[in-house]
Amino acid sequence: MAKLLKVGYWLNVLGGVAYLVVCVPALLAGHPLYPGQTMLAVQVAAGIGLALAPLLIERLGHFRFPLLLKVIYEAFILASVLLGTGMQFYSIPYWDKFLHLFSAALLAGLGLAIFGALTPRAQLQRTSPLLLALFALSFGVLLGVFWEFYEFTGDGLGGLNMQRYMSGHTPLVGRAALMDTMGDLFADVFGALVLAVWTYLGVSHDRAWLDTFMFDHRA
Repeated sequence: MAKLLKVGYWLNVLGGVAYLVVCVPALLAGHPLYPGQTMLAVQVAAGIGLALAPLLIERLGHFRFPLLLKVIYEAFILASVLLGTGMQFYSIPYWDKFLHLFSAALLAGLGLAIFGALTPRAQLQRTSPLLLALFALSFGVLLGVFWEFYEFTGDGLGGLNMQRYMSGHTPLVGRAALMDTMGDLFADVFGALVLAVWTYLGVSHDRAWLDTFMFDHRA
């Protein structure tokens, strides 16, 4: 798992740098490789920072995130920023929905880590597997809803189309205007549900399974 994490770091950092080395000179020469290349380059540069953020947070906070969550996080940043945004993979059908599934499971796992950090160890060992599963599900879905709030706000204030309520420059009407948002929320629920079911089965079988999602304060 540690090797996968290193691969994730290198793919995000070196991939992002390579993207900027290739695309920025082309942009400056007046031959952008992708539409909206300036904003794409800014987002890819930000993606490099996001990929390295867990390392900085761990160093400042003197703890370590769960290894599995870091691997999933790096894979998500790669798929959403460098591939999805920078290289326009979002044009691939259902790429966005796949990432919502992925991110919801990641956030549900983060919810477990936070639950564990706020609960005394002895009490955590007695906590019902069903309660842990329900908390993971609720946490993952809640942050998915917050993300839709963010997209709604961005669309309203910035004239964006993150919720895909427009086709080109034509506003969609009725049910069609809701399809992207509702599809995202369904994906959020399903992704968090998968992690919740895994939590219930894992903890029911062996309490030590929960250690997979616990913060390590020995750092």
